[in-house]
Amino acid sequence: MVITKTPFRISLFGGGTDHPAWFRENGGEVISFAINKYCYISARILPPFFEHKFRIVYSKVETVSSIDQIMHPVVKAAIKKYSPNLHLEIHHDGDLPARSGVGSSSAFAVGLIHALQALQDIAITPNQLASEAIGLEKEDLKENVGYQDQIACALGGFNYIKFSEESKWEVEKIDLETEYQTNLMERLVLVYTGISRDSSDIQKNLLHDIS
Repeated sequence: MVITKTPFRISLFGGGTDHPAWFRENGGEVISFAINKYCYISARILPPFFEHKFRIVYSKVETVSSIDQIMHPVVKAAIKKYSPNLHLEIHHDGDLPARSGVGSSSAFAVGLIHALQALQDIAITPNQLASEAIGLEKEDLKENVGYQDQIACALGGFNYIKFSEESKWEVEKIDLETEYQTNLMERLVLVYTGISRDSSDIQKNLLHDIS
């Protein structure tokens, strides 16, 4: 069994400029940081003694016999792409609720890809992990999301992320002195409103306004 621990993130500046519809024309810049709240994914290869081939546990429990029967879209797409020949049991736990605006969907994608690669003893760097998560969400799932969340969740820390017109991105770590970190943390409050929102829907409206 492997367990991945992926941080959620807070975006300070530049949200929206991380979407290719914007930065391919104008470039983009984002400042964000990971927080000490996490998405946990545990995964193991299922022993051959069960009638089912996949057991997926999140807010629901799925017990199915084929990949195509999996209802969770991210899990289904990730298994098809990264481990189509494995029979798996996957559990998700999070410190914060899904769809609460802290990059939870990208943290899930990053953690899941990391877990599936680790199960197969495949090494992957944080930058590669970010790129794979971007590809999974943008290309495989056709989600209307930007690039910053996957990068922030995969790399962790406090980052300045720059996006170029050539669809390339680079990250510069921001190393704040302890005094500045303390002052910043004392002035930030994270409030849970109880309202869920779908980032892809929000981004869809943003793309409409851009066009």
